[in-house]
Amino acid sequence: MERTDTSRAVARHLGPTGSRAATDGGAGAAAPGLPAAALAGLVSAGVALGAGELIAGVDDGLASPVEAVASEVINRVPRSVERFAIETFGSNDKLALVVGVLAFSAVFGIVLGVLSRRRPRVGSLGLAAFAAVGVLASAVGPQASLIAGLPSVVAGLVGVLCLRSLVARAPSRERGGPTAPNDGPAAPAASLASAGAMPVRGGVASRRAFLGMTAAVAAAGALAAAGGRALRSRFSAAESRANVVLPPAARPGPPLPPAARGVEVGVPGVAPFVTPNADFYRVDTALVVPQVRAEDWVLSVTGMVDEPFELTFDELLDRDLIEADITMTCISNPVGGDLIGHARWLGVLTRELLDAARPRGGADQLVGRSVDGYTCGFPLSAAYDRDCIVAVGMNGEPLPLKHGFPARLVTPGLYGYIGSTKWLSELEVTTFDDFDQYWVRRGYADRAPIKTMARIDTPRSLERVAAGPVAVGGVAWAQTRGIDAVEVRVDDGPFRPAQLAEALNRDSWRQWRFDWDAAPGRHTLTVRAVDGRGETQTETRADIVPDGASGWMSLVVTVE
Repeated sequence: MERTDTSRAVARHLGPTGSRAATDGGAGAAAPGLPAAALAGLVSAGVALGAGELIAGVDDGLASPVEAVASEVINRVPRSVERFAIETFGSNDKLALVVGVLAFSAVFGIVLGVLSRRRPRVGSLGLAAFAAVGVLASAVGPQASLIAGLPSVVAGLVGVLCLRSLVARAPSRERGGPTAPNDGPAAPAASLASAGAMPVRGGVASRRAFLGMTAAVAAAGALAAAGGRALRSRFSAAESRANVVLPPAARPGPPLPPAARGVEVGVPGVAPFVTPNADFYRVDTALVVPQVRAEDWVLSVTGMVDEPFELTFDELLDRDLIEADITMTCISNPVGGDLIGHARWLGVLTRELLDAARPRGGADQLVGRSVDGYTCGFPLSAAYDRDCIVAVGMNGEPLPLKHGFPARLVTPGLYGYIGSTKWLSELEVTTFDDFDQYWVRRGYADRAPIKTMARIDTPRSLERVAAGPVAVGGVAWAQTRGIDAVEVRVDDGPFRPAQLAEALNRDSWRQWRFDWDAAPGRHTLTVRAVDGRGETQTETRADIVPDGASGWMSLVVTVE
């Protein structure tokens, strides 16, 4: 008799279907609690991305969902957003973008989890749409192919399965274990267990089982992502770079003088004359550094030429290489910015390659194309009137992967977006009327010589210094024209000449120092430069768009 009563109590509690959670979202089923559903959505999104990374690691022709979407964001984002990212994050703009995509994915997953509490199909459709975005991004990216979007498809399927499974097992908002109906006492837990009853939503056992399952699924997603990254490391060009032996320059330039010979002013805090490769700024459109092996690399010289040709990396190294000391500047560098660096480059003069191809009359633009589809373009004349080179070395070693290995363009006197294509694959001779390069189509100028600029490196803005002698120092640049003078003004006083370090050449920046007898108080320091043509840096403030920032740099310091 007691066994029969217990069975009836369980049956009344579970309802006519035999289980309150027999159907996800069905009639009579308790909806999962909000926190549990949100957690289910978050974990499902993470597992989906992890699965996508794992599949992307199988073959280098497959596109990571995160990277594919982020790359398309770079290509389609409004110019104002692009500028904000560079000005805010500098060389870390791509990392910030990836973090942003991951954060959006997490929020999107949480929203889908919450919506799936009562409408499971909404979550499934949302993840399917999320996968479709990845597929579309893969279809138009540099890895575009019929199978490039496969990782996104797998990610969507895995995400749907995880979301439905986790939401179905998520505990409801009810607290405690099952209770008997109002007309009878609660059935003992032992009796329920002996009756073969399953745990129901809201019970302690149910919550523990859900959290355990969620943790296991999350761990599996993390392992999948790590495995995918490990697999993708197979496609790295690092080993190829390590095997490159650069030949000596056929036309060695003057050796970089040591600091004792005067190219550095000896003021702590001033940027070193030669920028270490690891510290050299990086601004480009490649979310993921292209991995191009030197053994596979080919440069094509095409367009308006009589004799187009191709050459391999070894054939490039067999040509006469030169060394060139060149300071490079990014178009996104604001007044006083640090998107600038100096290096000694090793490479082949671009004009020698063009002479071999014999450009036709009427051509006035040289376009550099990257393996990832990026293009730059600059006046063809700039390949002849300066040491524009196809560089293979940087500061005595092969180009770092992130700076263009195996080869890149380096053009003195032009902002990087104009004449410094990284991961170079093609030189095309054409005209400005026939082709607009990547950034020109986004509102930047098609001709952009670097403007004269001076920067204060020390003291820093809003820094507090002791009264008395203070060494103010910095750098100035006007590539192809050189720097002849730097002047500093304190508050509203007159501009006074600064002491210049020795000039290496007119394509390199120049250090300067100004010895200031600082009086207590709050002071404004302003600097300007005079280029090799005798033209003083303009005071007029200009935005970086369309052809580079301009204006005098000023900062405030407090003297104690």
